Amino acid sequence: MRKTTEREDTIQTLCVNRTELPKLLGCGQATADRLSIDAGARIKIGKRVLIKLDKLNSYLETIAE
Repeated sequence: MRKTTEREDTIQTLCVNRTELPKLLGCGQATADRLSIDAGARIKIGKRVLIKLDKLNSYLETIAE
Protein backbone atom coordinates (compact mmCIF):
# COMPACT_ATOMS: atom_id res chain seq x y z
CA MET A 1 0.00 0.00 0.00
CA ARG A 2 1.38 3.40 -0.92
CA LYS A 3 1.60 6.20 1.58
CA THR A 4 0.00 9.46 0.52
CA THR A 5 2.44 12.25 -0.14
CA GLU A 6 2.53 15.44 1.87
CA ARG A 7 1.43 18.50 -0.04
CA GLU A 8 2.23 22.17 0.04
CA ASP A 9 -0.44 24.37 1.61
CA THR A 10 0.19 27.12 -0.93
CA ILE A 11 -2.59 25.83 -3.18
CA GLN A 12 -6.24 25.90 -2.15
CA THR A 13 -7.25 22.55 -0.69
CA LEU A 14 -10.47 21.06 -2.04
CA CYS A 15 -10.71 18.05 0.27
CA VAL A 16 -9.13 16.74 3.45
CA ASN A 17 -9.09 13.27 4.96
CA ARG A 18 -10.74 12.27 8.23
CA THR A 19 -7.59 12.70 10.32
CA GLU A 20 -6.95 16.27 9.13
CA LEU A 21 -10.51 17.53 9.65
CA PRO A 22 -10.53 17.65 13.49
CA LYS A 23 -7.27 19.63 13.38
CA LEU A 24 -8.86 22.19 11.06
CA LEU A 25 -12.05 22.48 13.08
CA GLY A 26 -10.48 22.28 16.54
CA CYS A 27 -12.79 19.51 17.69
CA GLY A 28 -12.79 15.75 18.23
CA GLN A 29 -13.03 13.03 15.60
CA ALA A 30 -16.64 12.14 16.43
CA THR A 31 -17.80 15.75 16.12
CA ALA A 32 -15.90 16.21 12.85
CA ASP A 33 -17.46 13.03 11.44
CA ARG A 34 -20.95 14.11 12.47
CA LEU A 35 -20.52 17.56 10.90
CA SER A 36 -19.22 16.12 7.63
CA ILE A 37 -22.11 13.66 7.43
CA ASP A 38 -24.72 16.33 8.26
CA ALA A 39 -23.21 18.62 5.62
CA GLY A 40 -23.23 15.89 2.98
CA ALA A 41 -19.55 16.61 2.39
CA ARG A 42 -18.18 13.06 2.58
CA ILE A 43 -16.75 11.36 -0.50
CA LYS A 44 -15.83 7.67 -0.37
CA ILE A 45 -13.26 6.40 -2.86
CA GLY A 46 -12.70 2.75 -2.05
CA LYS A 47 -11.79 2.71 1.64
CA ARG A 48 -10.61 6.30 1.64
CA VAL A 49 -12.93 9.01 2.97
CA LEU A 50 -12.46 12.62 1.91
CA ILE A 51 -14.38 15.68 3.05
CA LYS A 52 -15.19 18.52 0.62
CA LEU A 53 -14.30 21.73 2.41
CA ASP A 54 -16.54 24.05 0.39
CA LYS A 55 -19.65 22.03 1.27
CA LEU A 56 -18.61 21.84 4.91
CA ASN A 57 -17.92 25.60 5.07
CA SER A 58 -21.30 26.49 3.60
CA TYR A 59 -23.02 24.12 6.06
CA LEU A 60 -21.18 25.69 8.99
CA GLU A 61 -22.22 29.15 7.79
CA THR A 62 -25.90 28.11 7.73
CA ILE A 63 -25.89 26.61 11.22
CA ALA A 64 -23.92 29.54 12.66
CA GLU A 65 -26.66 32.06 11.84
